[in-house]
Amino acid sequence: MPETAIRELTFAQAVREALAEEMRRDPRVCIFGEDVAEAGTPFKVLSGLVEEFGSERVLDTPISEAGFTGMGVGAAMTGLRPVVDIMFGDFLTLTMDQLVNQAAKVHYMSGGTWKVPMVLRTTLGATRRSAAQHSQSLHAWLCHVPGLKVAMPSTPYDAKGLLKTAIRDDNPVIFFEDKMMYKQKGAVPAEDYTIPFGVADVKREGEDITLVATSSMVEVALGAAKLLEGAGISAEVVDPRTMWPLDEKTLVESAKKTSRAIVIDEGYGRYGVTGEIASVIAEGAFFNLEAPVKRMGAMHVPIPFSPPLEDLTVPTEQTVFDAARALCGQA
Repeated sequence: MPETAIRELTFAQAVREALAEEMRRDPRVCIFGEDVAEAGTPFKVLSGLVEEFGSERVLDTPISEAGFTGMGVGAAMTGLRPVVDIMFGDFLTLTMDQLVNQAAKVHYMSGGTWKVPMVLRTTLGATRRSAAQHSQSLHAWLCHVPGLKVAMPSTPYDAKGLLKTAIRDDNPVIFFEDKMMYKQKGAVPAEDYTIPFGVADVKREGEDITLVATSSMVEVALGAAKLLEGAGISAEVVDPRTMWPLDEKTLVESAKKTSRAIVIDEGYGRYGVTGEIASVIAEGAFFNLEAPVKRMGAMHVPIPFSPPLEDLTVPTEQTVFDAARALCGQA
């Protein structure tokens, strides 16, 4: 078997490469959104795609998220595989009827006759100094709705593999990218590959405590794990990769092994992803836990513009380190 060619790509390059490869592979794949063609999005993730595929497949839309998301739903129902680009996850508020009442339900309301093979790409994440309306992480909203799949990659490798899976899926998929991670670099194979949904990845093995982390919080958890190693605590870091379907087995087995767990997510803590995952672990590993499962999410306030205040609203390596030490009886 030939050796796999591995390159180092940024997160943005991995996303762009996945889209380009899928558009070459399948002429039904197209992209709709604001500033996706000439500008390549505000983050320049899609730069160069319109030059290769033309303005009929990479289509700049009017500023109407509800309108072009609905266009994506209709296009998917009638044979295309659209990728709908919402430049900031905060603007999901404008798409919710199309996602929740149309895309998620068409297959079921038609008795399986219709399907909606659509991907909605959007961003999440604070600490970019973008203030309250451009800094939220609202992925828990979509995880709550039956009929939608939700992917949250944390590395360039995962971004490319999961996005390819999302585009090939016959169901609507919401694909969240942390806007602070686009310049992050990592190893990405040159050949075609996909990553199955519902399969978590153990990013770091450990024995004393499990850190379940999503998206950008995976890097935070890995940084905290290094700090904990210096304190004599071995931390395991688990990335669910998809919020739905959720790999409950891997999460529970890790918590059973370590007997302690912290769930770290950049979304708001109240009624959020951390609560759902903590519940899965508490129910599945109850008799193996030496301490309650701890949740760490965004503070329950609108994200401030002030840099010092904004940095306080989300978990950091230091706050995760401190919480883990306390859970392990060192504080």
